[in-house]
Amino acid sequence: MASDSKVWPVVHAEREALIRDLATLTPAQWATPSLCVGWSVHDVLAHMIDVATTTRLGFVRRMIAAGGDFDRDNQTGVDRERAEDPAETLAAYRRVAGRTATPPAPLATRLVEEFAHGEDIRRPLGLQRDYPVEHVVTALGYLAKTSQKWGGGKERAQSVRLVATDADAAIGTGPEVHGSAIALVLALSGRALGPGELTGPGATVMATASW
Repeated sequence: MASDSKVWPVVHAEREALIRDLATLTPAQWATPSLCVGWSVHDVLAHMIDVATTTRLGFVRRMIAAGGDFDRDNQTGVDRERAEDPAETLAAYRRVAGRTATPPAPLATRLVEEFAHGEDIRRPLGLQRDYPVEHVVTALGYLAKTSQKWGGGKERAQSVRLVATDADAAIGTGPEVHGSAIALVLALSGRALGPGELTGPGATVMATASW
Protein backbone atom coordinates (compact mmCIF):
# COMPACT_ATOMS: atom_id res chain seq x y z
CA MET A 1 0.00 0.00 0.00
CA ALA A 2 1.29 3.47 -0.88
CA SER A 3 2.12 5.64 2.12
CA ASP A 4 2.95 9.33 2.56
CA SER A 5 6.55 8.56 3.48
CA LYS A 6 7.07 6.62 0.25
CA VAL A 7 4.92 8.53 -2.23
CA TRP A 8 5.70 12.19 -1.66
CA PRO A 9 9.49 11.95 -1.96
CA VAL A 10 8.98 10.20 -5.32
CA VAL A 11 6.44 12.78 -6.47
CA HIS A 12 8.74 15.64 -5.54
CA ALA A 13 11.72 14.01 -7.26
CA GLU A 14 9.67 13.50 -10.44
CA ARG A 15 8.56 17.12 -10.43
CA GLU A 16 12.14 18.33 -10.07
CA ALA A 17 13.29 16.03 -12.87
CA LEU A 18 10.59 17.39 -15.16
CA ILE A 19 11.56 20.96 -14.33
CA ARG A 20 15.13 20.19 -15.39
CA ASP A 21 13.96 18.59 -18.63
CA LEU A 22 11.76 21.56 -19.54
CA ALA A 23 14.19 24.31 -18.65
CA THR A 24 15.62 24.68 -22.18
CA LEU A 25 12.54 24.13 -24.36
CA THR A 26 12.01 26.41 -27.33
CA PRO A 27 8.63 28.12 -27.97
CA ALA A 28 7.93 25.59 -30.73
CA GLN A 29 8.61 22.69 -28.37
CA TRP A 30 6.18 24.06 -25.80
CA ALA A 31 3.47 23.98 -28.47
CA THR A 32 4.14 20.30 -29.30
CA PRO A 33 1.00 18.13 -29.05
CA SER A 34 1.25 15.90 -25.98
CA LEU A 35 -0.04 12.36 -25.56
CA CYS A 36 -3.16 13.92 -24.02
CA VAL A 37 -5.41 14.49 -27.00
CA GLY A 38 -6.13 18.19 -27.47
CA TRP A 39 -3.45 19.37 -25.06
CA SER A 40 0.00 20.70 -25.87
CA VAL A 41 3.09 20.11 -23.73
CA HIS A 42 2.41 23.55 -22.22
CA ASP A 43 -1.19 22.57 -21.42
CA VAL A 44 -0.13 19.39 -19.63
CA LEU A 45 2.30 21.31 -17.43
CA ALA A 46 -0.50 23.76 -16.55
CA HIS A 47 -2.65 20.78 -15.60
CA MET A 48 0.13 19.49 -13.38
CA ILE A 49 0.22 22.83 -11.54
CA ASP A 50 -3.52 22.57 -11.07
CA VAL A 51 -3.21 19.04 -9.69
CA ALA A 52 -0.34 19.98 -7.37
CA THR A 53 -2.42 22.74 -5.77
CA THR A 54 -5.80 20.99 -5.52
CA THR A 55 -6.85 20.14 -1.97
CA ARG A 56 -9.50 17.66 -0.93
CA LEU A 57 -12.01 20.36 -0.03
CA GLY A 58 -11.09 22.42 -3.08
CA PHE A 59 -11.71 19.43 -5.32
CA VAL A 60 -15.23 18.98 -3.95
CA ARG A 61 -16.03 22.65 -4.54
CA ARG A 62 -14.65 22.51 -8.06
CA MET A 63 -16.60 19.42 -9.00
CA ILE A 64 -19.79 21.09 -7.83
CA ALA A 65 -18.95 24.10 -9.98
CA ALA A 66 -18.22 21.82 -12.96
CA GLY A 67 -21.45 19.90 -12.53
CA GLY A 68 -19.51 16.70 -11.84
CA ASP A 69 -17.78 16.85 -15.23
CA PHE A 70 -14.12 15.83 -14.75
CA ASP A 71 -13.07 16.93 -18.23
CA ARG A 72 -14.66 20.33 -17.80
CA ASP A 73 -12.96 20.79 -14.45
CA ASN A 74 -9.58 19.75 -15.88
CA GLN A 75 -9.86 22.22 -18.75
CA THR A 76 -10.85 24.99 -16.35
CA GLY A 77 -7.72 24.25 -14.34
CA VAL A 78 -5.50 24.34 -17.44
CA ASP A 79 -7.00 27.65 -18.56
CA ARG A 80 -6.41 29.13 -15.12
CA GLU A 81 -2.82 27.96 -14.65
CA ARG A 82 -1.48 28.32 -18.22
CA ALA A 83 0.41 31.59 -18.56
CA GLU A 84 0.88 33.19 -21.96
CA ASP A 85 4.64 32.74 -21.60
CA PRO A 86 5.63 29.09 -20.98
CA ALA A 87 8.55 30.29 -18.87
CA GLU A 88 6.06 31.76 -16.42
CA THR A 89 4.13 28.50 -16.30
CA LEU A 90 7.34 26.60 -15.60
CA ALA A 91 8.24 29.09 -12.86
CA ALA A 92 4.81 28.54 -11.29
CA TYR A 93 5.33 24.78 -11.42
CA ARG A 94 8.69 25.20 -9.75
CA ARG A 95 7.01 27.11 -6.92
CA VAL A 96 4.51 24.32 -6.20
CA ALA A 97 6.78 21.33 -6.83
CA GLY A 98 7.27 20.61 -3.13
CA ARG A 99 3.61 20.68 -2.17
CA THR A 100 1.69 17.70 -0.78
CA ALA A 101 -1.85 18.77 -1.68
CA THR A 102 -4.07 16.05 -3.09
CA PRO A 103 -7.66 15.54 -4.19
CA PRO A 104 -9.71 12.96 -2.22
CA ALA A 105 -8.14 9.94 -3.90
CA PRO A 106 -5.69 7.15 -2.96
CA LEU A 107 -2.08 8.29 -2.76
CA ALA A 108 -1.14 5.96 -5.59
CA THR A 109 -2.93 8.38 -7.91
CA ARG A 110 -0.16 10.90 -7.25
CA LEU A 111 2.31 8.43 -8.74
CA VAL A 112 0.06 7.81 -11.74
CA GLU A 113 -0.14 11.56 -12.34
CA GLU A 114 3.61 12.10 -12.28
CA PHE A 115 4.56 9.09 -14.39
CA ALA A 116 1.79 9.32 -16.99
CA HIS A 117 1.96 13.09 -17.43
CA GLY A 118 5.74 12.97 -17.41
CA GLU A 119 5.54 10.69 -20.43
CA ASP A 120 2.74 12.76 -21.97
CA ILE A 121 5.30 15.53 -22.17
CA ARG A 122 8.58 13.70 -22.71
CA ARG A 123 7.66 11.25 -25.44
CA PRO A 124 6.51 13.80 -28.03
CA LEU A 125 9.67 15.83 -27.30
CA GLY A 126 11.98 12.83 -27.69
CA LEU A 127 13.04 12.97 -24.04
CA GLN A 128 13.66 9.89 -21.93
CA ARG A 129 13.64 9.18 -18.22
CA ASP A 130 14.38 6.10 -16.16
CA TYR A 131 11.47 6.11 -13.73
CA PRO A 132 11.80 4.34 -10.35
CA VAL A 133 10.36 1.01 -11.40
CA GLU A 134 9.24 -0.05 -7.90
CA HIS A 135 6.92 2.93 -7.76
CA VAL A 136 5.81 2.57 -11.37
CA VAL A 137 4.66 -0.94 -10.42
CA THR A 138 2.64 0.59 -7.56
CA ALA A 139 0.97 2.91 -10.04
CA LEU A 140 0.31 -0.02 -12.37
CA GLY A 141 -1.33 -2.03 -9.60
CA TYR A 142 -3.63 0.87 -8.79
CA LEU A 143 -4.67 1.33 -12.42
CA ALA A 144 -5.33 -2.38 -12.89
CA LYS A 145 -7.87 -2.51 -10.06
CA THR A 146 -9.56 0.86 -10.56
CA SER A 147 -12.40 1.56 -12.99
CA GLN A 148 -11.89 3.97 -15.88
CA LYS A 149 -14.72 6.00 -14.36
CA TRP A 150 -12.33 6.87 -11.54
CA GLY A 151 -9.24 7.34 -13.66
CA GLY A 152 -8.08 3.73 -13.69
CA GLY A 153 -7.65 1.06 -16.33
CA LYS A 154 -9.44 -1.96 -14.87
CA GLU A 155 -11.50 -2.48 -18.01
CA ARG A 156 -8.39 -2.46 -20.20
CA ALA A 157 -6.64 -4.94 -17.90
CA GLN A 158 -9.47 -7.45 -17.68
CA SER A 159 -8.98 -10.87 -19.26
CA VAL A 160 -5.20 -10.43 -19.66
CA ARG A 161 -2.09 -10.95 -17.54
CA LEU A 162 0.18 -7.91 -17.42
CA VAL A 163 3.85 -8.85 -17.15
CA ALA A 164 6.46 -6.16 -16.56
CA THR A 165 9.69 -6.89 -18.41
CA ASP A 166 11.77 -4.65 -16.14
CA ALA A 167 10.38 -5.72 -12.76
CA ASP A 168 9.25 -8.81 -10.90
CA ALA A 169 5.59 -7.96 -11.36
CA ALA A 170 2.66 -9.69 -13.00
CA ILE A 171 -1.02 -8.78 -12.61
CA GLY A 172 -4.16 -10.63 -13.64
CA THR A 173 -4.94 -13.81 -15.50
CA GLY A 174 -5.32 -14.64 -19.16
CA PRO A 175 -3.18 -14.11 -22.28
CA GLU A 176 0.05 -12.36 -21.34
CA VAL A 177 0.91 -8.78 -22.23
CA HIS A 178 4.64 -8.04 -21.92
CA GLY A 179 6.08 -4.56 -21.68
CA SER A 180 8.03 -2.24 -19.45
CA ALA A 181 6.18 -1.11 -16.33
CA ILE A 182 5.87 2.44 -17.66
CA ALA A 183 4.52 1.17 -21.01
CA LEU A 184 1.90 -0.87 -19.17
CA VAL A 185 0.93 2.19 -17.10
CA LEU A 186 0.48 4.20 -20.26
CA ALA A 187 -1.54 1.44 -21.90
CA LEU A 188 -3.93 1.20 -18.95
CA SER A 189 -4.19 5.00 -18.98
CA GLY A 190 -5.34 4.94 -22.59
CA ARG A 191 -2.18 6.42 -24.13
CA ALA A 192 -0.94 5.41 -27.55
CA LEU A 193 2.30 3.40 -27.53
CA GLY A 194 5.00 2.83 -30.10
CA PRO A 195 5.22 -0.34 -32.22
CA GLY A 196 6.49 -3.34 -30.29
CA GLU A 197 6.24 -1.76 -26.84
CA LEU A 198 3.68 -4.37 -25.86
CA THR A 199 4.12 -7.97 -26.95
CA GLY A 200 2.52 -11.35 -26.29
CA PRO A 201 -0.92 -12.73 -27.16
CA GLY A 202 -2.61 -10.45 -24.67
CA ALA A 203 -1.38 -7.35 -26.50
CA THR A 204 -3.70 -8.18 -29.39
CA VAL A 205 -6.57 -8.76 -26.97
CA MET A 206 -6.05 -5.30 -25.44
CA ALA A 207 -5.69 -3.63 -28.84
CA THR A 208 -8.92 -5.10 -30.22
CA ALA A 209 -11.08 -4.81 -27.09
CA SER A 210 -13.72 -2.11 -26.85
CA TRP A 211 -14.57 -0.34 -23.61
